[in-house]
Amino acid sequence: MSKGRKEPSGRRLLLCLEEGKGSMKFLHISDLHIGKTVNDFSLLEDQRFMLRQIRSLTEEKEADALVIAGDVYDRAIPPAEAVALFDGFLTELNARGIPVLMIAGNHDSPERLSFGAELLRGQGVYIGGGKEQEIVKVTLGGIQFVLLPFLKPSQAGAKTTQEAVEMTLKDYWEGEKRQEKEKSRVLVSHFFVTDGGTEPELSDSEATVHVGGLDNVDASVFQGFDYVALGHIHRRQRMGMGQVWYSGSPLAYSFGEAGQTKTALLVEIKEGGVPEVTFLPLKPLREMRKIRGSLRELLEKADADKEGCQDYIQVILTDKGELLDPMETLRSVYPNVMQIVREENPGTDLEDGAVRTAAPLLKRKDTAALFADFYREVSGEELSPAGQRMINEIIKEAEI
Repeated sequence: MSKGRKEPSGRRLLLCLEEGKGSMKFLHISDLHIGKTVNDFSLLEDQRFMLRQIRSLTEEKEADALVIAGDVYDRAIPPAEAVALFDGFLTELNARGIPVLMIAGNHDSPERLSFGAELLRGQGVYIGGGKEQEIVKVTLGGIQFVLLPFLKPSQAGAKTTQEAVEMTLKDYWEGEKRQEKEKSRVLVSHFFVTDGGTEPELSDSEATVHVGGLDNVDASVFQGFDYVALGHIHRRQRMGMGQVWYSGSPLAYSFGEAGQTKTALLVEIKEGGVPEVTFLPLKPLREMRKIRGSLRELLEKADADKEGCQDYIQVILTDKGELLDPMETLRSVYPNVMQIVREENPGTDLEDGAVRTAAPLLKRKDTAALFADFYREVSGEELSPAGQRMINEIIKEAEI
């Protein structure tokens, strides 16, 4: 421990051990995306609420460390408020003697995230994500944590991400063989990991994931590690039969994630044993959910939905015909309505009916065709031949 740092007590004294196979508990989280906005709504308040829960869980479960597997921030240059929030979070953990191990994800700037890394290391904050994207090794409680940040193939002189990871881990294992020490190992990384061709389940908030391309890394590359703490995918899941886990994001960041129970993973590694993984539910400040019905029905139901009226809402309207400013009307009872979409086939089940979640991509169409698309989007019906003739006449007059 560094001079001047508060000495931890109890289980955390295990972190002073440096040799052999150890035993410890840690929390595995990822994809915080601090500073993210969804549909122009800032989620900073929700993220502050979430980080407080995570801090409380580290104490309640007597975790010896916190692991953050990438995408700390939502973009390479995060807003000042996001940096201040994360700084406060790290400070609170440090005051409680809880080490933090984190890596840069594809959304992070490695150089910015690792600023002051050597100074922070002395305070129990270990960062993988330097300029050269090198592996950082940290031994806590007799467990070696191997921090492998997100990297692009070109950074390792490789053609694919798999090849880049294989090359990097080959160098790591060669160095370990020279030391000839038996120890438990945890890899912390941030890639699109598949298992024998089986891909992880995605949600529509993972816009930067390239499925089936050169970015895939097979889980077999991680053989030799007792546990692999992954980030990058927002749904919690295990890849294959080994201990290779995506923790998932601690908050829902799209309506494709509505209804998911978000968790932190409590990982306990006992001496010589297989890691035990426990799911710790995280309750959001506001749920992200979908509601469906006509405008009149939804307004009538709002009185009975007082508890959920502050949630982030996607409204699926079943009305046919034009509506006068439905967004403003709905926000009078649900102030955090983020999105309104029209149901393709009113009267069908939401699960079975096709729902239009975005306007179709615009190709090169003339004005009459664009208006016909607009009419179909608003009314749910095709423009009649008589209506089409009327629009053609209006366009012709306007162009003269």
